[in-house]
Amino acid sequence: MGKRRGVSAVNVVFGWLRHQSKMVKIPLGIILSLILVVFLRFTVKNHNHFFVASELIHAAGIIILIYKLTRQKTCSGLSLKSQEVTAVFLAVRLICSISMEGDIHTVLDFATLVSTLWVIYMIRFKLKASYVKTLDNCHHYYVLVPSAILAFIIHPSTRYTYINRVMWAFCVYLESVSVLPQLRLMQNAQIIEPFTAHYVFALGIARFLACAHWLIQVFESRGHYLWLIGAGYFWFPMALLAEAVQTFILADFCYYYVKSAMEGQLVLKMPV
Repeated sequence: MGKRRGVSAVNVVFGWLRHQSKMVKIPLGIILSLILVVFLRFTVKNHNHFFVASELIHAAGIIILIYKLTRQKTCSGLSLKSQEVTAVFLAVRLICSISMEGDIHTVLDFATLVSTLWVIYMIRFKLKASYVKTLDNCHHYYVLVPSAILAFIIHPSTRYTYINRVMWAFCVYLESVSVLPQLRLMQNAQIIEPFTAHYVFALGIARFLACAHWLIQVFESRGHYLWLIGAGYFWFPMALLAEAVQTFILADFCYYYVKSAMEGQLVLKMPV
């Protein structure tokens, strides 16, 4: 009885949210996110762990894709273009990480890149019969070109070489929009099968943790951290904005994912 009442209460909440306008949903989502960030601020001592956790969750999402491709022998619902864009920013970030840091992030980026390249290989060659190209209609240059232009204009001002600084900015901007082709494909398909939904949800959680790290840094420095580094003092605000953009892009999907999970639906239906 207690479990049934709990599920019923959750359904009532989601039912109320479903009938609200975006002007109501967006502020509620922002408030809930900020409350969660404050909770993380006081429960996690080393805030660098947010980045590690973000990369681990991204890797977990890739493992989910590997399971789907090897066990179900289908790549339906997956965006090849989104995977290729992801491979680009991971490769660029790995190059920068090797020359600038060389730590645990480098290892995680390398593992994620190799896994992503394997997913691309499977979609392009082994399972291409199940790939629906007509649904994957968001072109690469929609995200690659703006990210490259912005990287040349706004990038960090550090002791590293100019090309390293531009490449680092490029991978930050590109990562923030790399999921757009996947979301576009899901919007076209309307129905998303479970493993694809799990993967995109993992991306949403990963981006939220990365965004939480930047927000906590701003909070602890009382806003001064925004202007510590950057060409023309714009780099850090732009990096924070890039994280917030991707978190916002995925927030709507995560809402419908949680709603479907609470209702016991295995197949996620996106709104028209």
